[in-house]
Formats: sequence, C-alpha cells, structure tokens
Amino acid sequence: MAAKRKKGQTGRPGSPRIVNRRARHDYHILAKVECGMELTGSEVKSLRAGKITLDEAHARVRDGQVYLVGAHIAEYPNAPAEMQHRPDRERRLLLHKRQIDELSDHVRQKGRTVVPLAVYFKRGWAKVELGLAVGKRQFDKREDIRKRDTQRDIEREMRRRR
Repeated sequence: MAAKRKKGQTGRPGSPRIVNRRARHDYHILAKVECGMELTGSEVKSLRAGKITLDEAHARVRDGQVYLVGAHIAEYPNAPAEMQHRPDRERRLLLHKRQIDELSDHVRQKGRTVVPLAVYFKRGWAKVELGLAVGKRQFDKREDIRKRDTQRDIEREMRRRR
C-alpha cells in the first residue's frame, strides 16, 4: 500500500520542499505564481538533497525573461570539478509570456517585488513558487508577532481546559 500524502505535499514523499520563511516575515504576499526552473544536472542533485538558500533571493525581469537572483544552490560534492555549477548564478525561470508581462507590470510599481516562497519538485520537475510582494513596515512585523503570540496563548489555554 502506498504511503498517504499530507495536504499540500507535492512530488515524492522524500523530496524536499524548501520554504523561504523570511519572505513571509518581510513582505505582504499579494499573489502566488508557480514556475519551472532551468537547471544543470549538478544543481538538480543538490536541490534534491535540500542544499539551497533562498534568504536573499528575488526574481528579476530582464529582456522578456524572468531570472532567479541571489539563490544559493550548493555545489554537488560527488560531481567532478569540470561538471560543477556556479552556486550563485542567475537561473532562468520558465513562465508563459502573459505571466511574465504581469510580473513586469507588478515590479514597475514602487515598493513591489517578486520573491521566491518555496522550491520543490512536482512530478520530477523542479518548481519555484513566486510571491508578488509588498514590503512590510516595522510596525506591521510587530503586529504580526503580537497576533501570533496571542493565538498561541489562546490555543495553549484551550488545550489546558480540555
């Protein structure tokens, strides 16, 4: 019998879903877009091992194409030196022309950006979930922390009363 998947889990049960937690802390996410990534073989191997950092990453529209900038995919240790990739290179994202136009319109507005929210595998293909984002101010961040703490206290009290 096959293992049951949890809600929201994609790909094989063992494939990693790398989430950019910092993006949700620093930005209000207005919309999400799923897109493919153009990778080399050693990048795919490292990605399957979960060796990617998205903290400082963002997407940039240039010449009618979208690129993932600032994502660090570690070198694959078992690959020979001539087959290695550059860890910090720009990676092209695969989107439809209409989606690229929407992203470029979004980025042209002041204070808006496109950040990667997650990287995962779907049916064997590497995917990136991009978020159309607006930067949070300091008081917004404090308000989110306060809401999270109160919700945690409420849940703790409800468990105690059961």
